[in-house]
Amino acid sequence: MMRGLKQLSGVDLKLYVREPVAAFFTLAFPPLLLVLFGAIYGNDPDPLFGGLGAMDISIPAYTGLILGSVGLMSVPITTAGYRERGVLRRFRATPLKPTTYIVADVLTNLVMTVFGMVALVAVGWALYRIRFDGHVLDLAAALVLSALALFAGGYLIAGLAPGARSAQIIGMVVFYPMIFLSGATVPLEVMPESVRRISTFVPLTYAVRLLRGMWFGEPWREHMLDVAVLVGLLLVCGTLASRFFRWGES
Repeated sequence: MMRGLKQLSGVDLKLYVREPVAAFFTLAFPPLLLVLFGAIYGNDPDPLFGGLGAMDISIPAYTGLILGSVGLMSVPITTAGYRERGVLRRFRATPLKPTTYIVADVLTNLVMTVFGMVALVAVGWALYRIRFDGHVLDLAAALVLSALALFAGGYLIAGLAPGARSAQIIGMVVFYPMIFLSGATVPLEVMPESVRRISTFVPLTYAVRLLRGMWFGEPWREHMLDVAVLVGLLLVCGTLASRFFRWGES
């Protein structure tokens, strides 16, 4: 199983990198946003952000943007596309266990998310000397939990969508409002109160808040609500995704 998992993960990584749209939004788009908004706002300490700079808080926020892009766009489009083209059916016919494919796909998307975050941090450090006050293990745990929760949502979309085109449309309808209502692009601190109230109904908000808290070393007890929402999303969407997941066209 480990050999098959390793080989399948390697193939998935190559396919991901060869998909220009997915690779762009995972690896290039967030750093470009950082450069653009950094040129506008700089990174001087701001009382609005508790003495942090705009680019300091943008790193964990844009990491949430990467997670949403991978989980709610790349995962459903790729999975539904594989099913549509019969790729999943062929995987199902091999000696590999179904869980091997799922684990390999999750690992691939998680690795690409980490690559995107590393690129984002590298640009932020090189240009703005971004501040990091947290612990790497806490941040890694928050990243994995947020990724699994959003990936589960992506697999659910893939299971419900008839094909890749419809999965793309559903993913866009779900994801695009989130990027403006969750603090993933524009900090919620500068948003009107009405938008901040709406943000409490947006799952990506809780991923952004948890990542931001761990980035600046806040204790986990201050983010129990974020953890509870993400765990709930993982359990509900994961259960439904396993129920509706299809290896071939029905």
